[in-house]
Amino acid sequence: MATIKQIAALAGVSRGTVDRVLNNRGGVNKETADRICEIAQSLGYVPNKVARSLSIRKKEVKLGYVLFPPSKNPFFAQVEEGINQKISDLAEYGVEVLVRYGDYNDVTYQIQLMDELVKAGVSGLAFCGFNTPEIVSKIDELSNIGIPVVTANTDIPESKRIAYVGSDYEKSGKVAGSLMSMVTGGTANVAAFLGSRNILCHTMRLNGFRSYIAQHGYNIKLTNVVENNDDDFLTFSLVRELLTNKNNPQVDAIFLAAAGTFGACRAVEMLPEQDRPKVICYDCLPQVEHMLKNGLISAAICQQPVYQGSKPLDILFNKICLEIKPEKEFYYTNIEILVDESL
Repeated sequence: MATIKQIAALAGVSRGTVDRVLNNRGGVNKETADRICEIAQSLGYVPNKVARSLSIRKKEVKLGYVLFPPSKNPFFAQVEEGINQKISDLAEYGVEVLVRYGDYNDVTYQIQLMDELVKAGVSGLAFCGFNTPEIVSKIDELSNIGIPVVTANTDIPESKRIAYVGSDYEKSGKVAGSLMSMVTGGTANVAAFLGSRNILCHTMRLNGFRSYIAQHGYNIKLTNVVENNDDDFLTFSLVRELLTNKNNPQVDAIFLAAAGTFGACRAVEMLPEQDRPKVICYDCLPQVEHMLKNGLISAAICQQPVYQGSKPLDILFNKICLEIKPEKEFYYTNIEILVDESL
């Protein structure tokens, strides 16, 4: 049976627009309304879902979203854009979204936020946080009391979450390994930076990187693997120390599997141009584009942050309000490569 979601996708409009047309509530231009009616008729649409969606307003549905703070990592400001877009869409159905910001170093606080959202009455939760036994246990607890959880940006696969939205991180790590082999000629001493070993996406990127290098037999060695808490100031100090400490093997390439790119590049920039290591990083941020243009970064790998913000809420809305189960377990983002020439 056809759904509002399918009609909206084919018509190129929001589900709220389809809802207005099929229920004759106005506010949609005639051309768009005619197109929606034609699609609905061709699909044999039965408006049971519309009636059900309208009843959502009476339920006062709330959804929660826990993610890392944009003030710590600007990537999450782009994730926020997707969240805010979906908040606007869901407002048409009277659905409220409560957003909370976790901490990179405090699993207890992440759990506290989850409990806070449950007490506030959320019916579903999108969660971006640590992959630890405590978090797994909390997600399972929520699942057992009928609150579905969708993991976003970084997965927690051993939990009872209903779906994951984000990058295929091992694959993106292999892409980083391929890029590193190209920009170094297949020979390099690489320093790798993780935000935290408790964040699965960071360790999976590193695993993919290692796997690609080993598979293809390149003379690329990981001389250092360092946690930087996704902090630019800490990353600057760590990279500066690595590049100036004569007791360390010469580092001629840097792989940033997490944030901290600006800090790393500031340290790289302090070296003479001929001595600067190659840098491979993630995320298409304005500062990353600037450093690509200046030659401080060789390539960046992007991962559709807006989609990562909006899609988890879309999945939860469908599950809770329309009784539509996720079509699949993994909703992977596209892997996009950004280089100077593509800007």
